[in-house]
Amino acid sequence: MLKKFIIVLFFLGFALPAQAVLKIDITEGFEGALPIAVIPFQWKGGPKVVNGDVSAIIMSDLARSGKFSPVAEKDLIARPQTLADVHYKTWRIAGMDHIVIGSVTLQADGRYQVEFRLIDILKAKQVLGYSFKATKKTLRNTAHQISDYIFSYITDLPGAFNTRIAYVTVKRDKKASTFRLQVSDTDGYNPQTLLTSDQPIMSPAWSPDGSQLAYVSFESGHAEIFTHNIRTGVRKSRSKYPGLNGSPAWSPDGKKLAITLSKDGNPDIYILHLASNKLQRLTKHWSIDTEAVWMPDGRSIIYTSSRSGKPQLYKQALSASAKPERLTYEGGYNASASVSADGKLVAYVHGEGNIYRIAVMTLATKSSRILTDGPLDESPEFAPNNSMILFASQEKRQAVLAAVSVDGRQKQRLAFTEGEVREPSWAAKRY
Repeated sequence: MLKKFIIVLFFLGFALPAQAVLKIDITEGFEGALPIAVIPFQWKGGPKVVNGDVSAIIMSDLARSGKFSPVAEKDLIARPQTLADVHYKTWRIAGMDHIVIGSVTLQADGRYQVEFRLIDILKAKQVLGYSFKATKKTLRNTAHQISDYIFSYITDLPGAFNTRIAYVTVKRDKKASTFRLQVSDTDGYNPQTLLTSDQPIMSPAWSPDGSQLAYVSFESGHAEIFTHNIRTGVRKSRSKYPGLNGSPAWSPDGKKLAITLSKDGNPDIYILHLASNKLQRLTKHWSIDTEAVWMPDGRSIIYTSSRSGKPQLYKQALSASAKPERLTYEGGYNASASVSADGKLVAYVHGEGNIYRIAVMTLATKSSRILTDGPLDESPEFAPNNSMILFASQEKRQAVLAAVSVDGRQKQRLAFTEGEVREPSWAAKRY
């Protein structure tokens, strides 16, 4: 394994054509998942839109969350279309907690009116309901919004379906390699290519508002950090010092980047102030310090360092005089941290021998548990609502993306039908 910690100091990704769509399979279910029935929505005034089946998208979203167990369409005991059609006693006997009904109506102006109702079977009443306007292009986004409303109401957690993920892909042939930086919906649809290059692209990281990505590109022949506005396409070179320019991470206020530079000798952590382009050196050590991520309050970072002799995680306040606090001790390799939005958990890569798995630590107690099986799991990234962790993995010598619930009980595989994909990053918001 070429360890991400050394990476040149980075780990290269693999990939595929821009039009490819991620296929998501749930490989391990959640025993305590809540039963829910999503009744196929009525389509009025026009045919169902290809890849825009709102109720099917909602059903898929809820199943992927690991917290719901939607009834298969073929197993539905009834298909009510209005509130008056719902026979509560029948659904209660069937053990159902909630059902979702709705409709999609094509209007004269070519737009769609999408309505849904969430019905609590035990309370025998509607508990949630909204109406949306959508175009053919935004129907999927609307479906993800509805999923977020349903998820949030029932679980009391924020939804994260209507956000986006970024990843790096590469297509190789006998003569050259083509790297692509892509973004898509969280279910793999609507892929968009932001950058194509014959040189490696690495470490994409979303800005807090979901409007920009920071990443490393070797298009000029050496490592260079860019920021890229998703909406306008405008990209700016932010760091191209001699040596290593890597591991960009946005501050919570979106005004700074924590980056790794080796311009002064060993790789160290620096804070780049984007408005002034001024650098603040945070670490100064003979070891390799890299892969910084911010705590939610913006006052400290967690990073990977070899100062103990092997890669371990450290936490440090934003001051060069601050003393780093070592977080990990078990195992000879602990790296690539990701911090949950509430600052309570840290996901990271834990290596023992040649096996690399995703672990999660509770910061308050410093206790950790292993979530995945390996053998080559890396690049963990928390979902914005802290419920899942996205990561890169290997299956049959192919690079894929995967996701695991924070308790480790629900797992998913995300892969292209051909080719490979790595370097996942999950946006906190949809811009």
